[in-house]
Amino acid sequence: MNTEMSAEAVARYLHDHPEFFDAYTDVLALMTLPDPHTGRAISITEKQLFTLRDKVRTLEAKLAELITFGNENDAISSKVHDLAVALIAAQDEATMVRVIYSHLGGAFSVPHVALRVWNMPSSLLDAVTDTTKIFAAGLKRPLCGPAAEQESVTWFGEAAAHLRSMAQVPLRDAHGACFGLLVMASEEAHRFYPALGTLYLERIGDMASAALQRVLGASPSAPSN
Repeated sequence: MNTEMSAEAVARYLHDHPEFFDAYTDVLALMTLPDPHTGRAISITEKQLFTLRDKVRTLEAKLAELITFGNENDAISSKVHDLAVALIAAQDEATMVRVIYSHLGGAFSVPHVALRVWNMPSSLLDAVTDTTKIFAAGLKRPLCGPAAEQESVTWFGEAAAHLRSMAQVPLRDAHGACFGLLVMASEEAHRFYPALGTLYLERIGDMASAALQRVLGASPSAPSN
């Protein structure tokens, strides 16, 4: 009678009987495995130590990555806070616009910024077409991606031909009506890439929207005559 067991049967037996090595510790001590780095035979205990060390290195790298992300988020949060304070302090349109441009261009290092509003008594109405208004109203959140073929790229004049990526942030009132568009652009194709997280862009858009409505003194839901 053939009493040989297949490798699958042995593996299944050990899986179903984890207590086997408790009763046969001498067998476990005799078992060796090839070292993945040197090829020499090592004990299972050594193999477990190597595996644990690899896991520790992986976890340490992940922790370092999380700490880096946390520090970056702290830095961005601080910049957003400073922008919020400056927007609150601004009491007129000229100061408000200067605050938005200077903070985004300075602390956030955005090389090109453009702001337009409509349905409000403002000096920021130039070059806003109905197509742009419809486009902005249709944005559910900030849109990041290539600058090519975006109508708002024309707002940047001579620099438009050199722009490769942009973030377009819709400005809305408390009722959700869109009354403006804040655009940030760069010559770098990957500065505002499509998969970029938009949480902070949304917050900046919310703050700019509230601040502009306050100083302009009109609601986009009820256009001024």
